[in-house]
Amino acid sequence: MPKKILLDIDPGVVDALAFCLAIFDSAVDVVAVTSVGGNVPAQVSAKNLQALIEFVDPPRLPRIGLGMSADIDLPLDFGHLYGGNGLCGVSLPVAELRMQHPAEKVICDAIRNDPENVMIICLGPLTNIARAFTRDPELPDLVRHIYISGGTVSVCGNITPCAEFNIYADPIAAKAVLDATCTKTIVPLDITGSVIFTLDDFDKLVEAENQMGQFYRDMLLPMFRAYRQNYGVEGIYINDLIAYMAATRSEYTETEGMPCDIETTGSITRGATIFDRRHKPEWRENIDVVTTLNDADLIVHDIVTLLNSAANKAAKK
Repeated sequence: MPKKILLDIDPGVVDALAFCLAIFDSAVDVVAVTSVGGNVPAQVSAKNLQALIEFVDPPRLPRIGLGMSADIDLPLDFGHLYGGNGLCGVSLPVAELRMQHPAEKVICDAIRNDPENVMIICLGPLTNIARAFTRDPELPDLVRHIYISGGTVSVCGNITPCAEFNIYADPIAAKAVLDATCTKTIVPLDITGSVIFTLDDFDKLVEAENQMGQFYRDMLLPMFRAYRQNYGVEGIYINDLIAYMAATRSEYTETEGMPCDIETTGSITRGATIFDRRHKPEWRENIDVVTTLNDADLIVHDIVTLLNSAANKAAKK
């Protein structure tokens, strides 16, 4: 039986790939997709999601929710990595939805329509989830599970020395979700940042004659160049794809329950995820943390396989 999931994403190249993969993944039933500001501003993220839906033309259309800007809007610019539109300049035609539903309403409706059966996979900042919990305070008890791509346990951050981007972008929302009563698992940068998608992996993607295969290439090649130029890395990080695989295929990972809190105001430590790892922790355990990937090479292999399967399924429609 496929797992019912709600995807909350900020596309973004890697989130766009996760969306393409998930829509055709036989292991899941995508009941809704919501956009959130993160890699790009909320308005651009919403437009990208609508464009992706139109481009992919899924066999069954999930409900679509569009997120608004976070209450704390940060002047972050990732144009040097992902281009001005977050998709490395790839332009997809889009007819914007006439009836635009707020992301938090779609989240509430999806959970209320099937309580305790829908898992939320968060691949961006947690703005929408926190707003949904504010809108419907009973919602956390009705969510099956929330998987969060973000945070760090032992490694340094990727946006500041202390903080991972998804948590840093809206730490108040992240803390609200962390404090909620729902079952939660976080896939931290310690895990997702240990995997690099290489040019050898890229070469295994479907040929460019396939429309979606061409889309993969048009986004990924500029991203490879940007990582080499900016970081000296011969490959790219695919954090949110790793988090998606951890959420949908638990056999790939090992987890450990930990006590966690989030710094919301520190001028240097804002967005830091603090885990009480003392010999005798005084904080209450409140989240499961993915601590191990059982076979990183297999996970990357399966990501490539699923992306290729999605491209071939889309081509046969």
